[in-house]
Amino acid sequence: MDFAELVRGFPELTTTGLVQGAIYALIALGYTLVYGVLRLINFAHSEVFMIGTFGAIWTWAAFGLDSNSGAPSVGRALLLIALAIVAAALLSGSVALLIEVTAYRPLRRRNAPPLAFLITAIGASYALMELLGTLTQRRQVGSPALLPADTLFKIGGWSVTPVQMLTLSVAIIMMVGLDWFVNRTRFGKGIRAVAQDANTAALMGVNKSRVIALVFVLGGLMAGVAAVFSDMKSGNTRYNIGFLLGLKAFSAAVLGGIGNLRGAAIGGILLGLVENYGSALFGSQWRDLIAFVVLIVLLMFRPTGLLGESLGRARA
Repeated sequence: MDFAELVRGFPELTTTGLVQGAIYALIALGYTLVYGVLRLINFAHSEVFMIGTFGAIWTWAAFGLDSNSGAPSVGRALLLIALAIVAAALLSGSVALLIEVTAYRPLRRRNAPPLAFLITAIGASYALMELLGTLTQRRQVGSPALLPADTLFKIGGWSVTPVQMLTLSVAIIMMVGLDWFVNRTRFGKGIRAVAQDANTAALMGVNKSRVIALVFVLGGLMAGVAAVFSDMKSGNTRYNIGFLLGLKAFSAAVLGGIGNLRGAAIGGILLGLVENYGSALFGSQWRDLIAFVVLIVLLMFRPTGLLGESLGRARA
């Protein structure tokens, strides 16, 4: 255990952990939304995120930018990032809706058992993964460097780059916006009503199918935003990038309390920090193991997660 490395690199580890945690949190929101309403673990959500990473890169490629391109001006870079966020979010949201309509909705109409939903989710996940793997010939696709890697500002030992600052800012806006939408709008009340009691909500005039479709779209939009910043952080994507990231995001949702929006956000941030601190203490090769061990240990003492409040019981 290298405590000196942890102390020495604490500011940088915290910053990078918050950034990675924000990406986990945005993806985790999709898992927790679907589970909160349907009690369904949508394993295909990781591939919804993966398709979003390609959507962002395809958007930049349409403007002639690839991994070998030079950095554009700051103004043009921000415009291209905004366009990529819109494109990736719309693509991921559309794919999530397509999965719900073609894979899950027929099962609901036939009152299929939970195991059928689970197998269908896994099948949809692998189908999307193999589809993109075939289209890209299983090659890694590079992302252009849109923003400089230089330090944007520094306070003591804390330094923040433009990509880190933008990731954290947009992630916070998206998480706060989703929380407001679910808890303060008419559509959000419909989501919470179906999550609490779908049959009673239907008797009160709530269209269950539309609410479920909305939940999938919202989760897809969050994953699409996360995909853009994942591209910018790692500099590339691949057809199977969603597998491990999806598992960690799902773990973050469970860590915070599956079905709880704020829990998913907190769980994602904590997971990112724990990973970074643990890799400094034990070595980077233990990074992934540490994340899942922490999840197991926490659930042993608090099975419902940190917050443990279901979406249906969230207060308006």
